[in-house]
Amino acid sequence: MGGDAVLVRGVHKSYGAVHALRGLDLAVPAGSVCGLLGPNGAGKTTIVRILATLTRPDAGTAVVAGLDVLRQADEVRYRIGLAGQHAAVDEKLSGRDNLRMFGRLYHLPGRVARRRADELLDRFELTGAAGRPVRTYSGGMRRRLDIAASLIVAPAVLFLDEPTTGLDPRSRRDVWRSIRELVAGGTTVLLTTQYLDEADQLADRIAVLDAGRVIAAGTPAALKAALPARADGRPPTLDDVFLSLTGRPTDTAEPSTVDDLARGTAVA
Repeated sequence: MGGDAVLVRGVHKSYGAVHALRGLDLAVPAGSVCGLLGPNGAGKTTIVRILATLTRPDAGTAVVAGLDVLRQADEVRYRIGLAGQHAAVDEKLSGRDNLRMFGRLYHLPGRVARRRADELLDRFELTGAAGRPVRTYSGGMRRRLDIAASLIVAPAVLFLDEPTTGLDPRSRRDVWRSIRELVAGGTTVLLTTQYLDEADQLADRIAVLDAGRVIAAGTPAALKAALPARADGRPPTLDDVFLSLTGRPTDTAEPSTVDDLARGTAVA
């Protein structure tokens, strides 16, 4: 699939008096990783939920894998994968049974679901733990299983909403490796993250959101190059970019009700 895998134009979304998105524009080339950065409440989760057909926009257009998220929502759902901040797998089931269950939910024939589960367990280096209950998995293993579950139908576009939150450094690197392998295979990834080093490591392009709009976009290198050298002579970092654009560092961003509202809203 060439061109843009995700194309958003003028999207607005409000929750009562709270304006989550204010005319957001975004384009993600096929086969790339786009990192969405922004303080809490900037609208990152809201736009992901709209693109995943979980929330309806109030205005504007959004196209995923060539399909309109409103007019062709059912088709969109079969072309995407979504892994949120919290694992969607059943802790009482084994890793293998979880993946087979997801296959059945997507109406895959039993034989196909079993084969696909085994392929994904191997791909994410979980074969050795495939028969164990998920409650015995480490945090990194759970996240890899959750991403594997989102790939059960080999989606063209994968949405990852803060996929490494709470993981130790080794587990984060394991998830990063898995994401790189997916993109090398042609999957397009839209990644929201509060970890700027994660965006710097993984993203081909970065979009910085604030107050429901994209306020800057470009490659990590281009965004950093737009700033002068730091006072100590070192080159600027993405933390410097974020501070320059939003007026505050990521570790002091205030929580907002916007993300909570977005996560709790389903399609009517």
